[in-house]
Amino acid sequence: MFGLGGLVAAPAAAVTPSRTRCNAATPPERTRPVILAIPAAASLSLVLWSSPVNAGILSGFTGLESVPGPDLPRVEFLEKWNGRTFSPLWSPAENQKKYTEFDNRFKNSKVLQELLERSKKNKDKNERQIQDKYCLRGAEWGVGDCSTEGMTDQEREDFISELKKRTGAE
Repeated sequence: MFGLGGLVAAPAAAVTPSRTRCNAATPPERTRPVILAIPAAASLSLVLWSSPVNAGILSGFTGLESVPGPDLPRVEFLEKWNGRTFSPLWSPAENQKKYTEFDNRFKNSKVLQELLERSKKNKDKNERQIQDKYCLRGAEWGVGDCSTEGMTDQEREDFISELKKRTGAE
């Protein structure tokens, strides 16, 4: 009847280019309802399913903190070593008194006093060494308080060698 001729070629007048811009996959008439349908579906789902979420099997369980633990065994050696029998109702004032006594005993000990004295001496000695080191550097570079500018070459060499002896840089 029709044959292949009618399917293969179309008359030239029937194919006219479209002057509007559109996507080849979906015509513009179909995209607008889809674009509006997505936010509408999301809003509708929020309205319909906005019930509170249950935690499942654990909802209503207060947690492990509320379950009392087992009684621990008491060790007589540790109770005697602490100087008193163990009681769950210990006195904070009693512990504070002990700690204050221990602190005072430590602060007044000879060992601590000797260490503090040695620390002060070391601090002064180290401070002096640092000052000498920077003075030597300034003298070598010719800048700062220990600058050798205006000295003769012999005076400069004597001054720098004296600083090196002080700092032990020789």
